[in-house]
Order: sequence, then structure tokens, then C-alpha cells
Amino acid sequence: MNTAVLAQSLYAKPTRELGTERGIEYKAFSKVTARLASWNEAKDGFPELAEALCENQLLWTVLGADVADQGNNLPSQLRAQLFYLTEFTNHQTKKIMKGEAKPEILVEINTSIMRGLRDCADGAREVSP
Repeated sequence: MNTAVLAQSLYAKPTRELGTERGIEYKAFSKVTARLASWNEAKDGFPELAEALCENQLLWTVLGADVADQGNNLPSQLRAQLFYLTEFTNHQTKKIMKGEAKPEILVEINTSIMRGLRDCADGAREVSP
């Protein structure tokens, strides 16, 4: 699967119920995280893991590019932390592809990001009239 098709599958077709950029990001993380979390070394082959890792890496690359942009309105410390996680994710992905690590750490990171996206969305709803 090429990167353009992969990006479209992760970011295209935002559904009406999501409505916000955070909701779209949450859905993208949810989709790829579910694939990583459901991979079972005993049952699934390496191609399934490699595809899920590729999707995850693309998602993090897009996020890293976004937070590196000077026009990004997130606080600079948060942007730096997210960029660091992009680099860490790339490093871990290489280790997993070499068989030196398992995908669980990526699942944990993505789950934390999803929790943050959900908490921000919940906070926005509480403040809104």
C-alpha cells in the first residue's frame, strides 16, 4: 500500500459524528492502535504486523510534521514532546521490524494520545454552552 493511499485511509472520510479535528485524530489513532493491539505473533504473520507498523509510522510522521510547523497553535512544550514521541515511535518501529521489540509500547503510547485527545474533547464540551 503506498503512502498516499494509506494517508487517505487514515485521514479521509471524516464522519459527521466526529465533527472536530481532535475527533478525526482520535479515530485515526484508534484504527491503527486496534490493529497493533490485535496482532498475535502466534496467529498472525509478519506482513500484518508490518502493515500496521507502516500505518502507525505514517500517522506519527504526519503528526510530527504538523507539530513542527511554526503555525501550529499547540503550546511549544507539548509540540516538542509530541515531536519527541514521533522520533521514539520511528526508532521503536525499526526495532520491532528487526524482531528486537514487540509492538506493545506503541500501543501504550497511542492509547495515551487517544486518552489526551478524548480528555481535550470532553473538556471542550464542558466549556461549551
